[in-house]
Amino acid sequence: MTLDRFYPIFDGPEWLDRMLPLGVRLVQLRIKDAPEDRLRQSVIAAQAACRAHGAVLVVNDHWRIAIDAGCDWVHLGQEDLDTADLPAIRRAGIKLGVSTHDYAELDRAMSLSPDYVALGPVYPTILKKMKWREQGLERVRTWKGGIGDLPLVAIGGMSVERAAGAFEAGADIVSVVTDITLNDDPEARLRQWVEVTR
Repeated sequence: MTLDRFYPIFDGPEWLDRMLPLGVRLVQLRIKDAPEDRLRQSVIAAQAACRAHGAVLVVNDHWRIAIDAGCDWVHLGQEDLDTADLPAIRRAGIKLGVSTHDYAELDRAMSLSPDYVALGPVYPTILKKMKWREQGLERVRTWKGGIGDLPLVAIGGMSVERAAGAFEAGADIVSVVTDITLNDDPEARLRQWVEVTR
């Protein structure tokens, strides 16, 4: 299955209810701090919404809930890899995306036979305090050269205007958070994303 080139990330199923009807085909649910029961309800609701719209749901971090909910994808950061039961994830038939920021992390990710690799932040990001400086498009080019046919996700400071440069540098997929969620008109911005990535 070929993943869509546009990969928004949202922090709740209510965002999916708004955005999936506008043409989102690949989406990540990333909820950081919430009680277990709310997390479980959110993943189940997001999975149902994605199935109804023919979209692929990727669950960030919460791999146990993803297994229980019958999800198809999880995304793990490097810290998450320390505690995740990767054999259990694979036994459940779940595909795996992994975050990378430097060569050591890329080596670690590749040793796990991931289904995609994410590189970030390509540009400065306001989403979270990062210990890594911006990677830049040259690093995108290098990463793509190193991983070959494996899908490469560019994330961090991405905008509609920067998407073409990321694709030209070798990214297969561009992921975005605040360019949509903090926009004055998130729906209009998402439609722009769909237009430039299809």
